Amino acid sequence: MLKSMTGFGRFDGIIEGYHIIVEIKSVNHKYFEFSSRITRGYGFLEEKLMSFAQKRISRGKIDMYVSIDNYEEGDVQVVVNHSLAAGYIAALREIGEKHGISGNVTFESVSRYPDVLSIHKAPEDEEKIWNVVSAAAEKAIESFINMRAVEGQRLFGDVMSRLDKILSIVEKVEERSPLTVIEYRTKLENKLKEVLQDRSIDDTRILTEAAIFADKVAVDEETVRLRSHINQFRKFAESSEAIGRKMDFLVQEMNREANTIGSKAGDSEIAYMVVDIKAEIEKIREQIQNIE
Repeated sequence: MLKSMTGFGRFDGIIEGYHIIVEIKSVNHKYFEFSSRITRGYGFLEEKLMSFAQKRISRGKIDMYVSIDNYEEGDVQVVVNHSLAAGYIAALREIGEKHGISGNVTFESVSRYPDVLSIHKAPEDEEKIWNVVSAAAEKAIESFINMRAVEGQRLFGDVMSRLDKILSIVEKVEERSPLTVIEYRTKLENKLKEVLQDRSIDDTRILTEAAIFADKVAVDEETVRLRSHINQFRKFAESSEAIGRKMDFLVQEMNREANTIGSKAGDSEIAYMVVDIKAEIEKIREQIQNIE
């Protein structure tokens, strides 16, 4: 299944008392690159998530956002800093005595000072957290891959339409190529008649020159290879692997064959056809940069 390298997937739900949000998105990249933003305190998940994603995604710049809220009771602890509280109380009394200020030091007043009370999350089972987050990540990645697949099929449909156009031009090149030899032979024969006038023309010499020219301008091998490359593209549609790099290589080979046809043919009509072929190849190259 061909997939685009751009995509987005999201999961938002409750799993085993945890509210989990996982968002994953990607853009084009030559290799696999992963970055994540995870709720503070759950940094241990980053490496696990990267390995988890890499098993399903071959290429692209991947950005994953993970939010974790524990809805279960007893997940936090309120801790009293008694030494700090005692310091605040002593300082308040000292201020009162020194400046003649009356007033009671109450629990409410002391508790408002920084760090007297602090909230700590109770230790959580990392394995349990990973099981919960990986289940959410799996759903987000599944949605992400489905979106990539839809976009990938759209891209490949465009590529195939351009390959069909190239194939139709190649057929015209194959039709035109033999005619250039006939035209050359006619021109050569007319030129010799003009030069030799009444003297007889050596048909063997004309046949030899025409054969040499035909061999020089023959593009059969190049058009056969172009057809082979196009057939290979069609087979990619059935591949379950990431084939973006293979496609890029094939495009380079197709461009090379087109250049060779242009340089060998020596015919203005074929030259214009080669320009059209190369224009389509360039558009294909742009599209496959988006394919995984």
